[in-house]
Amino acid sequence: MKMISELAGINRILVIKPRAIGDVLLATPVLPNLRREFPAARIDFLVEKFAAPVLADNSFINNIISYDKKYQSSFSIISAVRSNKYDMVIDLFANPRTAIITLLSGAKLRVGYPFKWRRYAYNVLVPSRSYKIHNVEFNLDALRSIGIRVELSHPQFSVTDESRQFAEKFIEHHALSRKTFVTINVGGGWEIKRWKNDNFISLCKMIRERLGYQVVVLYGPSEKTEAERIASSSDSILASQTSLHEMGAIMQASLLLITNDSGPMHIAAALGVPTLAIFGPTSPQLQGPLGNVSEIVRNERLDCLECNLTKCPIGNPCMKELEAKTVFEKLLSMISKIEKPKTQGSASPQTEGVKKVDEGI
Repeated sequence: MKMISELAGINRILVIKPRAIGDVLLATPVLPNLRREFPAARIDFLVEKFAAPVLADNSFINNIISYDKKYQSSFSIISAVRSNKYDMVIDLFANPRTAIITLLSGAKLRVGYPFKWRRYAYNVLVPSRSYKIHNVEFNLDALRSIGIRVELSHPQFSVTDESRQFAEKFIEHHALSRKTFVTINVGGGWEIKRWKNDNFISLCKMIRERLGYQVVVLYGPSEKTEAERIASSSDSILASQTSLHEMGAIMQASLLLITNDSGPMHIAAALGVPTLAIFGPTSPQLQGPLGNVSEIVRNERLDCLECNLTKCPIGNPCMKELEAKTVFEKLLSMISKIEKPKTQGSASPQTEGVKKVDEGI
């Protein structure tokens, strides 16, 4: 282990976590701890372009270096990294490309994980506990391996003023009232992580008919068709295509979020939004939401959960056979734990929704 006394003269640091949105967000706890130990250092973050917005307005980094792997060669990325003359590179991803970037960075300290041949790209190896701990702790272990004390471990995500204004207009346009509507996110990293459309439709109907809450359907760039079907079939509100920060602001205004394992799940948890997460092939112990009020629901009748496969050989029963009533029952349990908004002497729902937005969505 490198001790802090051996880190004198570290003035330029690069952190690498190229993707995905949730994974980049779960790497953000590394940044405040790094900044505490190196208050005057330049700290940059290398990330793929689509995930770069996760880091917008992060006060602990100096520069976001984003790239598009479809159009930029590894050579061009390596050249850009080498030109910045980093003293230390911390590779939190450790796949073949990032290992080579780290190896050829020119940095005197190269921190990474001992995965197969990639271990030879690093001169500081992080003890790998990847199958035992949450992804946040997996990332923070990189700091512990060089003797940096970890004080903060909560993911960092901020909602911009512009995003709050967007949410305010959204609430006003749909005559919603803050904390009296539910958001759902229909997306997920790959198909078998996604709860099926018909199940979401049934759940939305239950929420509207039995609880009286309006439902707002959120989605990512490739999920619009699914979201449109869910919203139209359940008489729910379809959000327009939003940025990550606009989505975060809408979720923060809602009572809670119901979501697949996804980037928006981690954004909601980081913002303190109560989160009901639907899991199947992935592990909530390793990738679950880190919120004060969060619950996990899954098809507990199966013994193949947490398989971590991207394709299911038996028809995806963890998502297809998880019934809406099971998720609804978990939702009722969550709602009982959430402080209900005070209604005595309040304004009408539409007026109250607009009035309270700038108090902090």
